[in-house]
Amino acid sequence: MDYRKTNAPTTTITRDMMDLCKDTGNVYETVAIIAKRANQISVEIKNDLSKKLAEFASYNDNLEEVFENREQIEISRYYEKLPKPTLIATQEYIEGKIYYRNPAKEKDKLQ
Repeated sequence: MDYRKTNAPTTTITRDMMDLCKDTGNVYETVAIIAKRANQISVEIKNDLSKKLAEFASYNDNLEEVFENREQIEISRYYEKLPKPTLIATQEYIEGKIYYRNPAKEKDKLQ
């Protein structure tokens, strides 16, 4: 997933938690849903970054290292400018892009 194309803000925004928890009816459940999604996004971003930086891994020192570092710096800057995973997850939750379920509530409905 290209996280640059998300319309999540890059800075922190104060949000009304009562508006966010309308779907679940519970603030803590809403925060848990957003936190789990943020962890998933964080792992995906970390894996992408690790794959791209693995190309630059060298086990011997040489003069070309200065030129290779420029590319590494550009890749690192790209990932630093991305919105934080919590902001992306919150935006996905607001837009309704996150699927979630609570097995405890489903169990109560079945009985």
